[in-house]
Amino acid sequence: MSIKISLIGAGSATFSLGLIQNLCQTPNLAGSRVSFMDVDEDRLATCQRLCSRYAEETNAKLTLEATLDRRESLKGADFVVNTALPGAHSRMVEGMEIGRRYGYRFNGSYHVMYDEAFWINYEQLRFFDSLTEDMLELCPDAWHLMLANPVFAGTTHLQRKYPRSKMTGMCHGFMGARSVAKLLGLEREHVTFEIPGVNHFVWMTYFLHKGRSAWPILDRWIETESQKWWASREYPGGSSLSPKAVALYKIFGVLPIGDTAHWTGASWPYWCHSDEAVEKSYGEVDAWKFWKDFQINSDKHARNLQAVSEDESKKVSEALPGLSSETMTEIIESIACDMPRVFQGNNILNTGQFIPGISQDVAVEIPTLVSQRGVQGIRTNGLPRPIIAQILSDRVGPMEMELAAYNEGSRDLLLQLILMDRNTTSRKQAENLLADILALPYHKDMREHYT
Repeated sequence: MSIKISLIGAGSATFSLGLIQNLCQTPNLAGSRVSFMDVDEDRLATCQRLCSRYAEETNAKLTLEATLDRRESLKGADFVVNTALPGAHSRMVEGMEIGRRYGYRFNGSYHVMYDEAFWINYEQLRFFDSLTEDMLELCPDAWHLMLANPVFAGTTHLQRKYPRSKMTGMCHGFMGARSVAKLLGLEREHVTFEIPGVNHFVWMTYFLHKGRSAWPILDRWIETESQKWWASREYPGGSSLSPKAVALYKIFGVLPIGDTAHWTGASWPYWCHSDEAVEKSYGEVDAWKFWKDFQINSDKHARNLQAVSEDESKKVSEALPGLSSETMTEIIESIACDMPRVFQGNNILNTGQFIPGISQDVAVEIPTLVSQRGVQGIRTNGLPRPIIAQILSDRVGPMEMELAAYNEGSRDLLLQLILMDRNTTSRKQAENLLADILALPYHKDMREHYT
């Protein structure tokens, strides 16, 4: 089937190459046309070289093109995959450094010490609006697969504001369940699970192995194996079976997955990260150090990909064998070829009360049935009331405040968002943080927006 896929933010070569890897090995999508688009000419060129060589090496029947013009890329698209970050990672880190000076820590601080910081989200939400408006003009029937953060606020905002648009937010945090199964020695093909929640705050509530409950297997592992694993050199820190994750499982009866209680997930909950001594008692890592290391490793990976793209003596297919774990291609195939499949990790409005207790106009991350009919939510068994309370308090409340501030252009409401942060101890502290962030030279548009 010949379709056009527009990849916005294609300079993120990992996503681009993952899409091409899977497309090349999906016969139903042979003949497809992929338009790579990015504003960074060098990164775009690296992406095109890598993907073109991979397609040639695998004899894939794909048409690959690259452009710096977003509107040109969107024309006639059937699917738009959005991985873009208009504000550079360096801006994120610079803002976090300011936050640290004012006493903000990685302890549930989603809108300051996280990759969904309010100054990053402003740029993203503005970009999402612009992209959606272009899509409704140039490719109104195209599906928008949004991988770019903030998936939670972005999906909620776009589906409220543009009900005609076809879109779903996507995240791969649910893959943490596969790591849990592997650690427990369970064959992936025999494991079934359900992981509802909101983006970056999801919980495994349903866990079967060969049709029988796998919770007793997890309980035995916790009792007999966990301490040895945590003390071993193989333990990576911050996994879905970390000491903190297990402690939360014992409290709530469901298991946090993905970024929920991970250091990358703003290190929730705050009470496990109130100071270094408490963090150590939960076996937690230094989130700031790991964040910096993560950026260093990401930069190193990008340089390695560029080196591979420039070395004609190396085969890209050998340097990056196998399939990507991303589900983009399977979702595209399910819609384009009407191949119904159930996917975890899709984000849509809670219109069918897929998770009871969360408003219908708030995006939830749930299992969905994907086919030519689109992305249809599947009603889950819900979450324990205490978890719903945490979601409403720590995730929905701040998200609603941020969207109100953005939509009204209100600096006062943006200040209220910062005041909601657990690290904020005074109004003056929040005012100083906001003033310093807005004073950064590249935030002129943001200063004018929040008046």
